[in-house]
Amino acid sequence: MIVIITRWLIITVAIMLSSLLIPGIRIDSLPTAVIAAGLLGMINIFIRPLLIILTLPLNIITLGLFSFIINAFLLKLVAWFVTGLEVDGFFAAFLGALVISLTNWLANRFIVASAIRPDRPDRPIRPPRPDKHDCIDLEQKGNGKWE
Repeated sequence: MIVIITRWLIITVAIMLSSLLIPGIRIDSLPTAVIAAGLLGMINIFIRPLLIILTLPLNIITLGLFSFIINAFLLKLVAWFVTGLEVDGFFAAFLGALVISLTNWLANRFIVASAIRPDRPDRPIRPPRPDKHDCIDLEQKGNGKWE
């Protein structure tokens, strides 16, 4: 539950940051940004994978760059549903989606990595691998049972 709330707050900060950096994006208040972040998260969970699959050939041809256009479309869709969030035009939505994606990536990179291994965030914790000598020898006894 903490991870969900943390990611929601990260997206909220990213939306607020995009409204500060990009002149075509305006947010009325902090609760509007929180609602927009929640809706954007829900759309990213349910609608975005469907759009990625439907536009897969175009995404392959553009080497994945078409996903930025999908993100811009989804940000524009969120602005259409949430009153108090205004996105003027596709270019503002594209830049806003870019800022949101970069902020989200950076925050998740540092927060998740430091939560996993604070001493070395560049190296995630891996389970120990068993040696090739760590095996159990089973022998079949004369009574047909393995021991």
